[in-house]
Amino acid sequence: MSFFEKTFKLEEFNTNVKTEMLAGITTFMTMAYILAVNPAMLSETGMDMGAVFTATALASFVGTLVMAFYANLPFALAPGMGLNAFFVYTVVFQMGYSWQFALTAVLLEGIIFIILTIFNVREAIINCIPTNVKKAISVGIGLFIAFIGFTNAGLIVQGQGVPLMLGDLKAPTSLVAIFGLLLIGMLLAKNVKGALFFGILGATIIAIPLGVTSIPSIESFTGVPSLKPILFQFEFDKIFTIDMLIVLFTFLFVDMFDTVGTLIGVSEKAGMIDEKGNIPRVKQALMADAIATTFGAIVGTSTVTTYVESASGVSEGGRTGLTALTTAIMFFLALFFAPIFLMIPGAATAPALIIVGLFMMSPIKTIDFADYTEAIPAFLTIIMMPLAYAISEGIIFGILSYVILKVLTGRYKEVPVASYFLALLFVIKILFV
Repeated sequence: MSFFEKTFKLEEFNTNVKTEMLAGITTFMTMAYILAVNPAMLSETGMDMGAVFTATALASFVGTLVMAFYANLPFALAPGMGLNAFFVYTVVFQMGYSWQFALTAVLLEGIIFIILTIFNVREAIINCIPTNVKKAISVGIGLFIAFIGFTNAGLIVQGQGVPLMLGDLKAPTSLVAIFGLLLIGMLLAKNVKGALFFGILGATIIAIPLGVTSIPSIESFTGVPSLKPILFQFEFDKIFTIDMLIVLFTFLFVDMFDTVGTLIGVSEKAGMIDEKGNIPRVKQALMADAIATTFGAIVGTSTVTTYVESASGVSEGGRTGLTALTTAIMFFLALFFAPIFLMIPGAATAPALIIVGLFMMSPIKTIDFADYTEAIPAFLTIIMMPLAYAISEGIIFGILSYVILKVLTGRYKEVPVASYFLALLFVIKILFV
């Protein structure tokens, strides 16, 4: 028995080393943009960009490694988009605190999540989400991912007089994305394994002569930037302040439900959710998320969370921790070959995200649309994720409408007690945060 089979139980999950590794590489390529975006965003606060790049890669590597060996699930982790925006634009710019203050809040968040996971609080929250809402989360995330892909490619842009509009289809980024989309579609139709991976690769090659990206020079390989400027930079004297409480609650809330939504959505797509609606080894997955956030704060980056782009690897057949291990190794290699990984433009990964959005639509066929107390919450869950540009907001609308409709129609006994608690938590968040 090989090491991989013994460690990840490949045969049990009807997969093999080649499939898992290809899935892991695909996942990495669809989320590699975080290695460029996160340092650029956090550096606006005065943090050293090179140090943040190293912290981003290391936190992603460690978190995904824990997911691989502890949870044996094909999910990857990295500093979360949205959470890093809150870190920079709300905590530092609007509230006027230092980036050290924000890192302190992230550290506390990670520690609290470790405690909540040990006592099964986060697992209980996942298990109390209604079955139809869970299915809707997968569909909503699919639309959300596709929307990210369209905007990354410039195919959908901010409108003039309307919220959104079609972008310039003749623009180089649009041409790269359209080429990648057609290439992936053709490969999928021909049942070619690794269609998403080859689509990203082909689009990247086309992007070079179109001027969307360029081949890195030898001089750009300058080694791994030092973590020293941002390592262990905390302001513990600010822990017991009202602002810290508000910031901490927001970090906890958004990360909690982004992670919950991602785990449910990607697990639904992978066929991992059992007949009772439970995700296997979810406690271990949540612990990986909590450990990664804590470690990320120590090395100097914003909240680390499970990435929705993991769905791209799952769509390529990834089913075990070997997929996550492969992605983790890619993040580690990125430390030394950053220019190569950073040459992959958003327009080249956009087609993969759009197709993954299609893949994640399948659970919609099993949602109960005949019962309006089930259908309306499911629909609101689906539609609010892309429109509000947040997984957590879709879950809020879904759960609140589910509880309220069940109560108003006299079917309150169908609602789990824990769901009432969730609804109350959402109301508090809406009113006070």
